[in-house]
Amino acid sequence: MRIKANISFQLPTTDRRLWALAWPLMLTNLTVPLLGLVDTAVLGHLDSPEYLGAVAVGANLFSILYWTFGFMRMGTTGLAAQAWGKRDPFGQVALLLRSVLLAIMIGLVLILFHKPLIAVGLALMNPSEDVTTLAAEYASIRIWSAPAVLCQYTLVGWLIGTQFARGPMVMLIVANGLNIVLDVLFVTGLGWNSRGVAIATVIAEYGAATIGFGIVLTRMPEGQKLTRALIGELSDYLQILRVNRYIMVRTIALLLVLAFFTAQGARQGDTVLAANAVLITFLLVISNALDGFANAAEALIGEAIGKGSRRRFRIVFRSALRWSLWGALLLTLVFVFAGKALIALLTGIPEVRTTAWQYLPWLWALPLASVWGFLLDGVFIGATRTRDMQNTMLFSAMAVFLPAWWLSTGWGNHGLWFSLICLMLARAASMGWLCRAHTRKGRWFPDT
Repeated sequence: MRIKANISFQLPTTDRRLWALAWPLMLTNLTVPLLGLVDTAVLGHLDSPEYLGAVAVGANLFSILYWTFGFMRMGTTGLAAQAWGKRDPFGQVALLLRSVLLAIMIGLVLILFHKPLIAVGLALMNPSEDVTTLAAEYASIRIWSAPAVLCQYTLVGWLIGTQFARGPMVMLIVANGLNIVLDVLFVTGLGWNSRGVAIATVIAEYGAATIGFGIVLTRMPEGQKLTRALIGELSDYLQILRVNRYIMVRTIALLLVLAFFTAQGARQGDTVLAANAVLITFLLVISNALDGFANAAEALIGEAIGKGSRRRFRIVFRSALRWSLWGALLLTLVFVFAGKALIALLTGIPEVRTTAWQYLPWLWALPLASVWGFLLDGVFIGATRTRDMQNTMLFSAMAVFLPAWWLSTGWGNHGLWFSLICLMLARAASMGWLCRAHTRKGRWFPDT
C-alpha cells in the first residue's frame, strides 16, 4: 500500500504581505552598509589608517547633516501610507510633489552654507590634524549631493508608503552598485584615496535620484492630473515641517550620540577611531537589515490606521515583532561565529584588526538590544506618533547614554560601547512602555 504525504506550509496572509514588503526593503537597506563596507575595505587596505579615519569622520558628519532631515523619508512614509489606506489619490500625489520641492530647497540651502557647517562639525569631532585635513576635503565634495540625497529620502518614503517596495530596491541597488565600481576605480585605479570615495558617492547619489523619479512617474494614480492645487500654498509646506519636527529632533539626538561616539573614539587615537569605524559599519548592517521589517510595518500600520482597522493593526504588529526577533537572533549568530573573519575582510592593517577584535563581544549584543527600538520606530512612524519618538530618544540619550558613558569613562573604549548598548535598551524600554499604554487606552487611532 502506498501512502502519499502532501504536506504544505503557507504563511498567514499578513506574514506574506509583510515579507512581500520586507525582503526588497532588506536588500535595499543592506546596499547602504554594503557601500560602507566597500569604502572601509578599499581604504582599510591602504598603507595609512588616516584615510579610513577621514572617511569615518566625514561620513559621520554627513549622517548628522543629512539625517537631520530624515523626516523627508520617515514622515513621508507614514503620511503616504495613511493616504493609501484612505484611497486618496490627490493626497498621495500632493504629498509627493510638495515633499520633493521642499527637499530640493533644503538641499540648496545646505550647499550655500556648507563651509561653516563643515567647519563646526569637524571642530566638534576633534580628530587628529592629518585626519581633519582629509575629512575636510572629503566633506567639501560630498556636500554637492545634498539635493539628490534629500529627494531620495522623499521618493523612497513615498514608495514604501504606497507599498511598492521593489522601487527603492531597484533604485538603490543600481545606484550603490555604481558607487562601488567607482570606489574601486577612483581609489584603487586612480589613487584618489578618500577624495575618490567622495566623488564616487556624489555621482551615485544623483544616479539614485534619477532612477527614483523614473520609478515614481510610473506609479502615479490614474486620472490624477498636475494642477495648481497639488503644488499648494506656503502653509502646506509649513504644515509638512510642523508634522515632522519631532522626527527631526529625534534624529538629531540619535546622530549626535553617534557623533559623540566617534569623537570620543578619535580622542583615543587614530587606531581606535579606525577600529570603531569597522565595527560601526556592522551596526549599520544590523540596523538596515532589521529595518526591512520596521519599514514594512510602517506601510502596513499606516494602512491599518487609514482604514480605521484595530484588528489589522494588532495582526501586523505581532507579525512584524515575530520576524524581527528571528532576524536579530540570526544576525547575532553570524557575528558570534564569523565576526573575526568579517573584520579581517574589511581591513588588512594589523593594529586596526587586532583592536577591533577586542571590542567584538559588544557587537554580539547589539542585534537583540536594538531590534525592539527599530521595530517600534516603524510602528510609531506608521501611526505618525512622532512626538513619542522624539521624547523617548531624548530620554534615552540624556538620562541613560550620557550618564552611562560618564560612569564608565575608566573603561576606555569599552565604556563607549557599553553606553551605546544602554542607549538601545533604554529606547526599547521607553517606547515599549508607551506602545503598551497606547494599545490599552486605544490611542493609536485619530478618533480616540
